[in-house]
Amino acid sequence: MASTTITVTARRSPRARWNALADRIERWVGHDILALVARLSIAAVFFQSGRTKVEGLLTITEGTYELFRSEYKIPLIPPEIAAHLSADIETFVPILLVLGLATRLSAFVLLGMTTVIEIFVYPDAWPTHLSWAAIQLYLVARGGGRLSVDRALGIR
Repeated sequence: MASTTITVTARRSPRARWNALADRIERWVGHDILALVARLSIAAVFFQSGRTKVEGLLTITEGTYELFRSEYKIPLIPPEIAAHLSADIETFVPILLVLGLATRLSAFVLLGMTTVIEIFVYPDAWPTHLSWAAIQLYLVARGGGRLSVDRALGIR
């Protein structure tokens, strides 16, 4: 008795097609693109905030001092010092992030600042702060990616 082989062309299931598409997207986007977008986006948020606190490069405005005296009220830090710290961090750390220089440390510094803002300044703004923290945690955990000065210097 001769046996016949029947070839059945298997159609891929919707799940298999979806997984194949997800694999292609993951290869295309990848960590390097995600890290670059994360660095630029969180840097923009903080840099723009820092620019509202100063005139010129780093001259703190009287309005900024008043905000730290009346609204922001960070405990244990005098308002004048807090205003300078905030303006300096919001000016220089975003520049490091855009460059991808000391990415993990820079993201960690902004995560600390986000935590202070959430706890002491605007506790009801937790959805915004949580979205910032997600970006910052990603950068702390994964670094700046291949499109960064860190990588060019051989720093993980």
